[in-house]
Amino acid sequence: MQITQILKDLENNNNLRTFKKLKHDGLYVYKDNKRLLNLSSNDYLNLSTNNLLKEEFLDIIDKEYLLFSSASSRSLSGNFGIYNKLESYIESLFDNKQALLFNSGYHLNISCIQALSSLDSILFIVDKLVHASIIDGLRLGGKRFLRYKHNCIQHLKELLEKHYNNYENIIIITEGLFSMDGDYAKIQEICNLKNQYKNILIYLDEAHSIGAFGDKGLGLANTLKCDKDIDFLIFTFGKAIGSVGASILCKAEYKNFFINKARGLIYSTALPPINIAWSLFVFNKIINMQDKREKLFKLSYFLRDKLQNIGKDILGESYIISILAYSNENAILLMDKLEQHGFFAPAIKSPSVAKNTERIRISLTSDMQEDMLYKLVEIL
Repeated sequence: MQITQILKDLENNNNLRTFKKLKHDGLYVYKDNKRLLNLSSNDYLNLSTNNLLKEEFLDIIDKEYLLFSSASSRSLSGNFGIYNKLESYIESLFDNKQALLFNSGYHLNISCIQALSSLDSILFIVDKLVHASIIDGLRLGGKRFLRYKHNCIQHLKELLEKHYNNYENIIIITEGLFSMDGDYAKIQEICNLKNQYKNILIYLDEAHSIGAFGDKGLGLANTLKCDKDIDFLIFTFGKAIGSVGASILCKAEYKNFFINKARGLIYSTALPPINIAWSLFVFNKIINMQDKREKLFKLSYFLRDKLQNIGKDILGESYIISILAYSNENAILLMDKLEQHGFFAPAIKSPSVAKNTERIRISLTSDMQEDMLYKLVEIL
């Protein structure tokens, strides 16, 4: 049977995915009763495991929103008041944009990009390393898209110069902080290009930078003071916000368009009100968590410096750091070695990343300590 052969081929190529049985305990996970420092969590500020924060939230939550299901899509009977409160609060942080909630970043990207694809005479030009959800949205939409070399503004400019006269709109899509390579998009240069060409729109996914980047935690574009030039600004809540869900910030006409055309919003049961209330609670706190953000960046500088000093080939400009292993087999061997010494760091294998860039991806969190990372460097 074809499925059997597919699974066999994946196994032979060291690329068969399985679920690990884990028990979580703050910064640590237990696997086979062994306590391991978790280096794969995207909870960059450790908010989802902060017991004091959770207790405060449960003490103040409006009992109207203490519900574990919305039992409907928002367009039917699922539009609880807490959804509008969260959207209004996010809007208050950014000028001239309206917010719309989705169940996840994946739901948001595939739904909004597919909806935008229905518009006439449109071309998407996307960074080669954008998230799979963006590529899936483009494929579902069926519209033409081109990729520019990762973070190569010159290549992007060449594509714009070649095509901008042939389309009513061109949408440039990039991530703010790239989820695998851990480097930053050249947002200011992209905004400069927008001002040079007609009908250019920018779609920026800040999944890994919202909450953890900037003196207020409002992401890369806000910190660079160019968020006004971003037409579609995407935040996801399952990482530094320590919650679940996502939002898009855009003009009112686009928000209304997505309410009517974004299939992942229209045909999904809305997230439980308690989750939305938690997201709003965290967003109100996040601006005042600069000490956590400073600690996170201090740890990232420390680890990158130590890894470079011992000659490791690494990628990353921030709290996402990849140690290159150059094959699936090597990545698995390194993962197993780290696990033997108390670290949980799953291998990232091709095709999730390009062949010959297989790696161990380390996600730092603000409650880690330098002595934990000293031990990691010693093992490496």
